[in-house]
Amino acid sequence: MSFKRKYTEEELVTLVKDKSTEAFSSLYDNYSAALYGVILKVVTYEEQAQDILQDSFVKIWNNFSSYDAAKGKLFTWMLNIARNTAIDALRSKQGKMDAKNQSIDNSVYEVNAQTKVTTSVDHIGLKEVLKKLRPDYVTLIDMAYFKGYTQEEISQELNIPLGTVKTRVRTALNQLREILKVK
Repeated sequence: MSFKRKYTEEELVTLVKDKSTEAFSSLYDNYSAALYGVILKVVTYEEQAQDILQDSFVKIWNNFSSYDAAKGKLFTWMLNIARNTAIDALRSKQGKMDAKNQSIDNSVYEVNAQTKVTTSVDHIGLKEVLKKLRPDYVTLIDMAYFKGYTQEEISQELNIPLGTVKTRVRTALNQLREILKVK
């Protein structure tokens, strides 16, 4: 029987930067569920989300030396990698073809996938934090960070000026930052 050692975030960062596979395994165990929930919210198909999660952790491993604790939390850095990887997959030529060519079998599970996302994303408390924002800000954050829309696409989709979108997204992010400081 093997016991996994618990690490502090600082220990994890130091050990993973030194390429400790045991520490990286612990990092995966601690963060994979939350990252998977965010990825699944972006791409909606479980199989694709699993592949993207794997790709995200490969990127995290390969680029871990670029993580700087002074610039932000480890989870936030990893979340951005996972989210950007999911958005890149959606925007890729293959991602667009896959979205058009999903079999009917996959559509049966889409409702279940959506339900699981809510649970996984809520695991990190995001649902409660977003409830503290104005509804129009929640829509903008959802479109920009979970659905992969650019600010220009949001402007076109919601039929509001691009400058307004930029201002509201910036305001929403500032409010989120303040809300998360209080926690």
